[in-house]
Amino acid sequence: MTDLGAVKSALRQQAIELPSWAFGNSGTRFKVFAQKGVPRTPQEKIADAAQVHAYTGIAPSVALHIPWDAVDDYAALAAYAAEQGVRVGTINANVFQDDDFRLGSVTNPDPAVRRKALDHLLACVDVMDATGSRDLKLWFADGTNYPGQDDIRARQDRLAEALVAVRDRLAPHQRILLEYKLFEPAFYTTDVPDWGTAYAHCLKLGEQAQVVVDTGHHAPGTNIEFIVAFLLREGKLGGFDFNSRFYADDDLMVGAADPFQLFRIMHEVVRGGGYDPAAGIAFMLDQCHNIEAKIPGQIRSVLNAQEATAKALLVDTDALEAAQRAGDVLGANAVLMDAYNTDVRPLLAELRAEDGLDPDPMAAFARSGYLERIAAERVGGQQAGWGA
Repeated sequence: MTDLGAVKSALRQQAIELPSWAFGNSGTRFKVFAQKGVPRTPQEKIADAAQVHAYTGIAPSVALHIPWDAVDDYAALAAYAAEQGVRVGTINANVFQDDDFRLGSVTNPDPAVRRKALDHLLACVDVMDATGSRDLKLWFADGTNYPGQDDIRARQDRLAEALVAVRDRLAPHQRILLEYKLFEPAFYTTDVPDWGTAYAHCLKLGEQAQVVVDTGHHAPGTNIEFIVAFLLREGKLGGFDFNSRFYADDDLMVGAADPFQLFRIMHEVVRGGGYDPAAGIAFMLDQCHNIEAKIPGQIRSVLNAQEATAKALLVDTDALEAAQRAGDVLGANAVLMDAYNTDVRPLLAELRAEDGLDPDPMAAFARSGYLERIAAERVGGQQAGWGA
């Protein structure tokens, strides 16, 4: 039997990082949909993220995207975050929205463009220094659209050279989180298309480079929990970008399309020791709330991740291992399904009440009037959104 007290204690250690860009305007490939009260500054993004933490208790940090969240004084921005009850988390570099990066950034055939891209990555490390951030997350849109467009091997050489330069700039406590993506916007070859490519580069970079798994960046049918288990075993899982997908990189709310998959992933995280804070795994959301309200969408996502984690912690590991050793296929599967089919909402409501939070974060936030207040106050200025 699982010790519910131990489960509650473990859940109190959970931390889900929020993406600043989730609070800006976003949309489909055809239309960006504006909403009232959308942040106009990085400070307002942080203030909105702080609301999520205030009602869930497990979202204590906010990831920044540079230059979307560029400010003159990053130390002051970090201080502002602390005043709001959160902290600055991962710094995300953007080397995919400048016209110069049409043929790639760090893998571009033009040395001048590669230098420009590398300078931006190094500037992001400066931001890390100023904000106290540990992680630099790198995702590259680099790739080719047509056979023969560029030398595939040479592009890997250029990528490796840039990654080494960034690693060498890091402080001892800082690290690179290298993300991969199957396709888009490069359709013939993508320079970091899968976890194996990211893993190979991180192996050569050493202890200060680890792989980040975006749950929406895989081919249909990919067993993501296997990737998670493998990277944990190798000590190379650095973090997650949690979202949900039906077809491609949909960036829907985590757990929306396949909550059972999220449970399976979190089971492997718990099983492999990745849930222990000492493991250093960064659990971050990476989502776009196109038609739903931003802050409630983030609260719902955090709660979805929390519910999947609670179920993973409820797995009777002794019974599971006994069934596995005995070759009891159905029995082992039943142990997992018993945990997954448990309604953990009463347990989580009880946990929140014990910790001085409202048992129903969604309802509590709705009653707060915060959305109505920012809609009235945030008039004028430039709303944040894709590319801002």
